[in-house]
Amino acid sequence: MVHYNVRIENPHAHHFGVSCTISEPDPAGQQLSLPAWIPGSYMIRDFARNILWLKAESEAGPLEIEKLDKQQWRCAPCEGPITLHYRIYAWDQSVRSAHLDQTHGFFNGTSLFLSVTGQEQTPHQVTLNAPDQLAWRVATTLPATEVDAEGWGSYHCESYDALIDYPVEMGSFERIDFSVCGIPHALILSGHQDADHQRLAADLTRICEQHSHFFGDDTPPVEQYLFLTTVVGEGYGGLEHRDSCVLICSREDLPHKGETEISDHYLQFLGLCSHEYFHLWNIKRIKPALFTPYQLQSESYTRQLWAYEGITSYFDDLALLECGLIEPDRYLQLLGQTLTRLQRSLGKNIQSVTDSSLDAWSKFYKQDENANNAIVSYYVKGAAIALMIDLSIRQQTQHQASLQQVMQQLWQQHGKSGVGTEEETIENLCRETAGGELSFLQSALYSTEPLLIEPLLQQFGIDWQLRPTTSNKDKGGISEESLPQCWLGASLKAAEGGLEVLRITDSSPAQQAGISAGDRIIALDQLQATEGSVKSALYNRAPGSTLQIHLFRRDELLEMVVTLQAAPADSVVLQQIASADDNQLQARLQWLGEDGTTT
Repeated sequence: MVHYNVRIENPHAHHFGVSCTISEPDPAGQQLSLPAWIPGSYMIRDFARNILWLKAESEAGPLEIEKLDKQQWRCAPCEGPITLHYRIYAWDQSVRSAHLDQTHGFFNGTSLFLSVTGQEQTPHQVTLNAPDQLAWRVATTLPATEVDAEGWGSYHCESYDALIDYPVEMGSFERIDFSVCGIPHALILSGHQDADHQRLAADLTRICEQHSHFFGDDTPPVEQYLFLTTVVGEGYGGLEHRDSCVLICSREDLPHKGETEISDHYLQFLGLCSHEYFHLWNIKRIKPALFTPYQLQSESYTRQLWAYEGITSYFDDLALLECGLIEPDRYLQLLGQTLTRLQRSLGKNIQSVTDSSLDAWSKFYKQDENANNAIVSYYVKGAAIALMIDLSIRQQTQHQASLQQVMQQLWQQHGKSGVGTEEETIENLCRETAGGELSFLQSALYSTEPLLIEPLLQQFGIDWQLRPTTSNKDKGGISEESLPQCWLGASLKAAEGGLEVLRITDSSPAQQAGISAGDRIIALDQLQATEGSVKSALYNRAPGSTLQIHLFRRDELLEMVVTLQAAPADSVVLQQIASADDNQLQARLQWLGEDGTTT
């Protein structure tokens, strides 16, 4: 038995206090470790760096403990139980780690719970101690043993892998309860907000029920589910767990009371919830064989994230249509935004989507100012490939099957059995469902050849158009009346005295002139540089005209001359073809429906 005791030691200093008691330690010297990464976020995080100090004792007194490397320790041999005491610094307000102050506390088990080597499969217990002078309560799906009305007390689980998959929120949050197919669910909102709670419950119920029915079951595969959400002024993110997810959203992403339309901000939040809930099946239960079990001490390389994140990214928005929250035209706008991100990515010409998955540890999760030129997102390209697979299966089976049937088979053959997928399992199952062949799939997954999405959409009565990007805030997906004539190829934001260069696109006018990320542009044609002056130049000047630019690089003043080029058409707009023929209309109806209900 391994027993952890968690205390809120000092909220102002962001300190959790933890003790870990091992009833039957290794008599040769008990070894312990903290994970280097958390499932679902494929980057070495080195959570052990937040352990401020670590002490050990046995019944005989203090026990010597040796640090073996950055995340492993070994206690001196002894008889009987041992207890480790340690302090955790928790000041990472993300979905991945731990955060504590006087307003709330949150942690993932990978940040707090030392793993006891050799006892990972034994029962684990946790005691959460209520803080003094703080009227907080607990939100977690950890199985309770004996807790009070606020959730403080004892919990248990069957293994260490289970233990670290139950995040914990503590504070004076608001809880919105609702039911999905008879299973209790709740949205936990921590942070200042004044959202329409009744609407949130109703909309999340529809999304969750859609996903539950999608996989062919009457109920989701959990006894309860929590959306643990931190509401901030500006933020976005999510991380899936076995029967919960952790979200960060902006205050504006939640629906205001009295609103009836779905704003773009609220649609973003619903899409995030949809994405993480779909993961309840696709990665938490259907998962790569390499992740059964997870090896959390070092990187675990797989080429399959295109399916686990990409397919999820395809169905997260489609579910909003399927459950009737949005209409087909609004869905096509969302799909156009996804395809716009792929269209604008120069990294798609450098890196395959399977290599992007393999390199997630060193590239995708460590993006810099050159990322768009060098890498492709397995979320975005994976979603585009999922779209092509779905439409191709529908077409090749005369609409008798789709990508949904692939996911249902994966659920039956791998999710329920716990047998992980090998590197080619999912792509081979897609081919089988399509009747034996998907001619584009090998190239789409393993090369940098362009995806031929436009002609496929045409057969479903969807028109694909490209237009220039209008501004840094332009996500694509919709038509624009006013378009720029020229292109700079630099992403800019307002800074003191001018404009800071965030990113430079390969082969762009800005790069050819010698402008680099980090430069601070102060003047255009000897006038102060502003976002408005840049926009005016790009909209009103002809390709081939020049701009004189003065900028600071570090503390040195430089002068550059940019020769503007015609603005590239890199934003995707999808629209239903009004004059579609009968075959196109039928195909579109089968895919998108006519009232938001697909078949």
